[in-house]
Amino acid sequence: MKWIQGRPRNSRRGSVSGLFLDVRSDRHGEYFAIMQEPDTKADLAVLDVQPVDRHLLLLSRTAEGKHRFLLGHDERHWFVAAIPESTPVSRVRDAKQALKPQAILLREFGLRMDDRDRRVNSRRIRQGEWFFVPVRVLPEKPAWILRNEPLMRSNGGKPHICEELCRYGGETVYVSATWPAGLTQFEYAALSLHERTPQVWRTLRRNPMVYVRGRVRHPDHKTVVLDGWHQVFSNTEHLSAAMQNVVFLD
Repeated sequence: MKWIQGRPRNSRRGSVSGLFLDVRSDRHGEYFAIMQEPDTKADLAVLDVQPVDRHLLLLSRTAEGKHRFLLGHDERHWFVAAIPESTPVSRVRDAKQALKPQAILLREFGLRMDDRDRRVNSRRIRQGEWFFVPVRVLPEKPAWILRNEPLMRSNGGKPHICEELCRYGGETVYVSATWPAGLTQFEYAALSLHERTPQVWRTLRRNPMVYVRGRVRHPDHKTVVLDGWHQVFSNTEHLSAAMQNVVFLD
């Protein structure tokens, strides 16, 4: 780990009272960077370490509260994941469960804990922050099936590329570099010409229901092959204070 004073540029993690955590790399390889603004006072404590699993749970205490982060290794690279403050866990195993959405927790009910920790079990498949749950039929016949379509969040990063994808519902939003989480039609229309003109805008759907099948590729993860349609769920990191402005865009 490296402790860096000052606000980082292009950090993929949001700020928690001026504290930032991220994974960086140099000529020696990847490392965890812990960064803070000069006036930030944060006490850090390691709550749990699992050397075999290569995971640890980190607690940050600031004047505004306590925040937890899961640091670990997943397939090919190190990662940092912010744990929702609504689940004040103290063990790595519990942190992993806290990152699962309710739909996945219900789906895995009755499985042994060791099976719940696997990337693939009898109830779902996980690739990074995305969970894929098999479905028998789609809600309705798709109007079209998109090919080689990305799965992504508004905080950027490398997208997961899906061989076939269809979506239902969600909210239409206008996305740009200044507004990565998107603006609604009303918010977009309220912008002045000065605010709107310099931006490069894309129209996306915020928090739709998404189904994929076939290959899902990502440079940091092993390609998964989904036999039949699977509903997509993201982990719960976006519910944490560090990621409060991050949404699922498609």
